[in-house]
Amino acid sequence: MIVLGPILAITTFLALGPFAQGAQSNALRFILLADIIYVILVAGFVLAGVGRMIVARRQESAGSRLHLRLTVVFAVIALSPTILVAIFAMLTLNMGLEGWFSDRVRTVVGNSLSAAQAYKQESRDGLVQDADALVRFLQQQRQTQALLTDAELGQLLTQGQARIQRGLREAYVIDSQGGILVRGGGSYLFDYEAPDAAQLRRALAGETVVIEDWDNNEFRVLIKLDGFADHLVQLTRDVNGEILSLVDETQEAARVYNQLESQRGQRLFQFGLIYLGFAVILILAAIWMGMWFAERLARPVGRLAGAAQRVGAGDLDVRVIEEEGDDEIAMLGRYFNQMTTRLKGQRARLLENTEQIERRRRLFDSVLSSVTGGVIGLNPAGQVTFLNRAAEQLLEVQDENDQEHELSLVVPEFQPLLDEVTQGGRETAQSEIRLTRSGSQENLLVRIATRRNDEGGLEGYVIAFDDVTDLVSAQRMAAWGDVARRIAHEIKNPLTPIQLSAERIKRKFSRVDGVDVEALEQYTDVIVRQTNDLRRIVDEFSKFARMPEPERRATDIVRLVRDAVLLQQAGQEGVQITSELLEGPINVEIDATMIGQALTNLIKNAGEAIESLEEKGAPEGHSPEIRVVLARVAGGIEVTIADNGIGLPEDRARLFEPYVTTREKGTGLGLPIVKKIIEEHGGRLTLEDAPVFNEGGAHFGAMARIFLPSDDGQAEQVEMVET
Repeated sequence: MIVLGPILAITTFLALGPFAQGAQSNALRFILLADIIYVILVAGFVLAGVGRMIVARRQESAGSRLHLRLTVVFAVIALSPTILVAIFAMLTLNMGLEGWFSDRVRTVVGNSLSAAQAYKQESRDGLVQDADALVRFLQQQRQTQALLTDAELGQLLTQGQARIQRGLREAYVIDSQGGILVRGGGSYLFDYEAPDAAQLRRALAGETVVIEDWDNNEFRVLIKLDGFADHLVQLTRDVNGEILSLVDETQEAARVYNQLESQRGQRLFQFGLIYLGFAVILILAAIWMGMWFAERLARPVGRLAGAAQRVGAGDLDVRVIEEEGDDEIAMLGRYFNQMTTRLKGQRARLLENTEQIERRRRLFDSVLSSVTGGVIGLNPAGQVTFLNRAAEQLLEVQDENDQEHELSLVVPEFQPLLDEVTQGGRETAQSEIRLTRSGSQENLLVRIATRRNDEGGLEGYVIAFDDVTDLVSAQRMAAWGDVARRIAHEIKNPLTPIQLSAERIKRKFSRVDGVDVEALEQYTDVIVRQTNDLRRIVDEFSKFARMPEPERRATDIVRLVRDAVLLQQAGQEGVQITSELLEGPINVEIDATMIGQALTNLIKNAGEAIESLEEKGAPEGHSPEIRVVLARVAGGIEVTIADNGIGLPEDRARLFEPYVTTREKGTGLGLPIVKKIIEEHGGRLTLEDAPVFNEGGAHFGAMARIFLPSDDGQAEQVEMVET
């Protein structure tokens, strides 16, 4: 179809041009019919191809965008020169026609026609004038001679013929039937051209009939002779046949010229139609060829684009159809298939290596997550790159974005130890460091080691640390317990003799004359009072040093807490003590005496914290209050005792150490004893900041949180009872 287009165009041109096939030619009709059928078929193919391209573009098929773009480019390339040539051809043809039909050419044609017509008219008019003169001469002679014979008429005709200056080649007198009656000089029978019947009738009617004989290069005139019965004069004069032929040709040329000028627009339109037909045939063939070539080019490129998209999505099993040939498109398909094959093999090896690395990483993370000690990884610049779970919990830090931060920003307390390693040229360093987090002080045993690669290059540092707070506390508690036992043993024994001796001195010397009895009693009372104070302190030491084993019995914890609250409500006047208790009874295996002592000490400490705040200066609008809450939690019972007193110090962890107190009158043994009692029952005691009691206020006190394990199996929601 593509090759047939130029062939039809050339055939149509030859039929219209060199071969000059007319409109009635069957060959031309067949060629034009073939052109129309070809245009319809190719236009249908083009429209079908455009429709397929639009559908593929809407479906976003592979290569559809490139196919459409190439087709548009080919169509523009085919249309642009055609349109430009059409415009140029029409302008050129119009300019050529303007030259043909200019005023100068029109004047020349008109002058030529006028000159030819003037010569012809002059020849006609001269012949008519001469014929009129000869006829008048003959008629005058007829008038002078009544009886004029044909012989005499012949002589007069020859005589009159000689008088004509422009010369007459032949002169005849004929009858109404065209027969010769008289011949003039030089007139021969064989040269005679008889007029036809129509010419004779016109002459007999009195008309001067001029006969133009182009074949014999002569003009003849036929005139009736008045005064003669049935006599007609026919005169013949030679004319230049070439000039007369030129006259006719000039007339015909002028007629054709005028006709062409009147049909100028029609000719331009016909030329445009012919050119448009040729252009449509060639353009459709070019567009169809462009679509075919674009499809052949876009199809493999589109397949490559779709396959590349699938490769980008991770599908390395994709393969493209390899085109035949050795051009770049075919080679690109082969290279693409080779690339995906190699990528698939490399990915398989990478996945295998990654799986091994992932197994090792999971093992490493499992080990680091399971250890109780904290581990921090540092890069060579001293930035934190890794923290295990224990480190995040101990340091209370977490980096969800996995960003690298300076150690001085994450754990500033570790920076001096890191500087000791980096600046001191040491490979390892170890120290015990105290950290305060959320108001709680922790003792950490920290060790920093340098991490190097196989070549000895620095890769970073590893910080390992353990929380030895409980160990240090246990060591201190053990030490204090040993000291308490020794003090109780060494001091308690002499206290009784001292007290008895002081009382005996008081009784004996108060009856002696000359003794200041009042001073004596004062001194002995001081000894007895101080001895009692020492005995109380020794008793506290004894309790701390020799805490008895709890005697566990099923005890209603609700009633126990309620009794402790009622006791303190009666003992602490001016302080509002409220409680939120569970609806009991709830039995827990505890030593009621020891837990009651612990609750009493904690509520009492809360009241003393409020008293300390008032001594220091309570804020305006402060209302002393203690809140006791008993609640069920997962695994046991929780009792919280909150106050709005002076609050907790920064180093609140040391409050559980013996002889550490914030009150001037305190012994520092209350909280350690309470903590020991709770721990003996398998529970735990923690100190926290209490919530703000007053709405809109900013002051918050302290809160003790006691957890006691319970196995009673009561898991249902229990109603809170406020008292």
